[in-house]
Amino acid sequence: MNLIIDVGNTNVKLAVFKEDSLLFLDIIQGEDLEKKAKNIFKEFPEIKDSILSSVGNLSNKDLEFLKRQTKVHVLNADSKVAFVNKYATPRTLGVDRIALAMAAVTLFPKKNALIIDAGSCVTYDFVDSNGDYLGGAISPGVQMRYKALYSLTSKLPLLEKEDILSFIGNSTETSIHSGVVNGISLEIDGVINQYKTRFKDLTVILTGGDTHFLSKRLKNTIFADSKFLLKGLNHLLEYNKH
Repeated sequence: MNLIIDVGNTNVKLAVFKEDSLLFLDIIQGEDLEKKAKNIFKEFPEIKDSILSSVGNLSNKDLEFLKRQTKVHVLNADSKVAFVNKYATPRTLGVDRIALAMAAVTLFPKKNALIIDAGSCVTYDFVDSNGDYLGGAISPGVQMRYKALYSLTSKLPLLEKEDILSFIGNSTETSIHSGVVNGISLEIDGVINQYKTRFKDLTVILTGGDTHFLSKRLKNTIFADSKFLLKGLNHLLEYNKH
């Protein structure tokens, strides 16, 4: 039984897997990690191994606690992977993107796969049918776009994401919503179309916190799986046990 710890820019995801089955998932604030983890270990005493993926901040105290409870694999550039990393600067590739590529080659073997992770940022990662990771792109996420419009101007308000009824905004607020929501949807569809022109039989996976918010707005056919990264981390943990 495996414990998966995904420390993101906004929150922390804790998941428990038994083989490929997800038994438990919770999303918490970082300061609650030790308290929540203690409860998980009580509920799932069979947990022997864990993997830590962090693009945010994790205290040494929390890490030492986890090491006392399980055998912890801290995901990094030296972790074993089932794909060939052809990134020009492989040691700078984010651990979240490593996990997404691992999920793609494991769950969609021998496929041209584009993984779009819509969270704090929108990351695009591509693995070809030979199992080669070629790279992708990084773009501002939904909330980041709203915050940028507010913090980098003097008069625009800070808004929360909202469904748009029309791409033509008829007020400042609806214009912002249209710009952000319509803009990011068109961006994602445009990137997918770029890859389709170069790679045949493209498989597209949309994941991340804004999966459900964005999936219904895309014109392209996609697999929507908000737990894709967690599945990749579980496969990485199993792959690095040997």
